[in-house]
Amino acid sequence: MIIEIFQDIVCPWCRIGKKNLTDALVNFTSEPVEVHYRAYQLNPHTPVDGSPFRDVMLQKVRSDENKLASMLAQVTQAGEAVGLHFDFSKVERTPNTLKAHQLIAITPDPIKRILVDELFKAYFEDGKDIGQIDTLLAIAEQQGMNREETADRLQAKEGLEQVEDDLEFASQAGVSGVPFFVINGKYALTGAQPAATFLQALQQISQERENEEA
Repeated sequence: MIIEIFQDIVCPWCRIGKKNLTDALVNFTSEPVEVHYRAYQLNPHTPVDGSPFRDVMLQKVRSDENKLASMLAQVTQAGEAVGLHFDFSKVERTPNTLKAHQLIAITPDPIKRILVDELFKAYFEDGKDIGQIDTLLAIAEQQGMNREETADRLQAKEGLEQVEDDLEFASQAGVSGVPFFVINGKYALTGAQPAATFLQALQQISQERENEEA
């Protein structure tokens, strides 16, 4: 089974949805699963150097401070419910995530899942600016990637074509929000579904394929 996750690193619900899927896969034993990470940008027009986080968020809620506080609290509580910590008080910038997606694209498969988790953690827990190349290189280096080699590959735009292909596919497919999960290129699930919902869907899809092959 192949599961493609369209996500953006600045999307808190993507982090929660990924965690729920990971939890579901612990109990999914019907067949082997490959998880592929696909790029999506919630704010593709964000400047290269990013924008002030609070300004961006207030613009989304029409400068309603109470609504913003409620929205961030809801995300924080949803994260706590599945074992994830969010600290929006540390988040100062809304970054352009193109470079982060490019880094994910060139990361070796055995460590890709961990690197994605670390990018989410760096942004949502530590308040790091994941739009900055030095931040990305530090995270990559922590996962065993050679810093200079990774910098050279990013500079050479390696992986960028895959990222652009993902963005184009999402646009053509009408994906208007993330997380968005495509299973075996045929089935789709949207949003940060609970782990139990993911598990039920995966089991049903696996059973349907068995019946088709029988």
